[in-house]
Amino acid sequence: MTEVLLTVGTRKGLFVGRRRGGAWEFDDSPYFNAQAVYSVAIDTRRDVPRLLVGGDSAHWGPSVFHSDDLGRTWTEPAKAAVKFPQDTDASLERVWQLHPAAAEPDVVYAGTEPAALYRSTDRGESFELVRPLWEHPTRSRWVPGGGGEGLHTILTDARDPRAVTVAVSTAGVFRTKDGGESWAPSNSGVSAVFLPDPNPEFGQCVHKVAQDAVTADRLYLQNHWGVYRSDDAGAHWTDIGAGLPSTFGFAAATHPHRGDTAYVFPIAADSDRVPADRRCRVFRTADAGKSWEPLTAGLPREDHYGTVLRDALCTDGADPAGVYFGNRNGEVFASADDGDTWQQLASHLPDVLCVRAAVIA
Repeated sequence: MTEVLLTVGTRKGLFVGRRRGGAWEFDDSPYFNAQAVYSVAIDTRRDVPRLLVGGDSAHWGPSVFHSDDLGRTWTEPAKAAVKFPQDTDASLERVWQLHPAAAEPDVVYAGTEPAALYRSTDRGESFELVRPLWEHPTRSRWVPGGGGEGLHTILTDARDPRAVTVAVSTAGVFRTKDGGESWAPSNSGVSAVFLPDPNPEFGQCVHKVAQDAVTADRLYLQNHWGVYRSDDAGAHWTDIGAGLPSTFGFAAATHPHRGDTAYVFPIAADSDRVPADRRCRVFRTADAGKSWEPLTAGLPREDHYGTVLRDALCTDGADPAGVYFGNRNGEVFASADDGDTWQQLASHLPDVLCVRAAVIA
């Protein structure tokens, strides 16, 4: 029977739910109790799915764990999976992102704070620093955002394993076409309203980037003020924020099968980080940003204050698509019909930091 797996990383552990048919069941206790879980990946590229978690123990520090039995047991490497080399004079704060590569079955990328990209060739058991990005000539001028200097988005290309796109808060989007040997800023058209020059080559506070399911070169970007689309893999960006109640927000996701379809969760303002108009609404475009519609059926109708963070909105790969989000109120909501209708799956959880879901055969 087909199963949908839902993972919810919170400030105090990982919660795992499963749906067979129409009913959701959650495991009794959180995994990584009292640890902050900033990143989760569900790797379905092999016959046996692997879960990867970027955990953050206050005692032992940040680490990467993996599970090959859908979260029931976990393995931590004997030595640090992600570690800054001594000559970098840096230490790992947390693993912001874990990304199974689209075209290489055993390759997993990790994005960290301080902002760096790591590459694994053994499905996430050990990682090596991608030095050309760490040593990029602009790096000395990268400035941490309000949440720190994190590399939070990694996109790989199923057509070309040498093409990788990353986003850093607050340095912007960078791309490589040669497997990481060289990197170029890719922020043309993205505004930085908080800088003296609002249109710099780099320095934008990009919050999330998502890739279209059908047109691989089409990307959607949620910025610190601004929602954008690129039709050339990030070389140029066009503002598509018209029709949204606010262009500030953190999260962005795309439909797993339907082209031109993306989701965002608008936030009132950088100085007022609650849902726009105090309403709990996901907005969907089905025409690549030409128009947006609010998705509210089944969501709370009263004033709402649950902020959705950059990795707390996702889709699951099903058809129709499951769409999920969690918020800083500790609530988790799910839709099984592309976002048309919603149900609340959980409440009173710790602060939700990331949500990931996948169909498991």
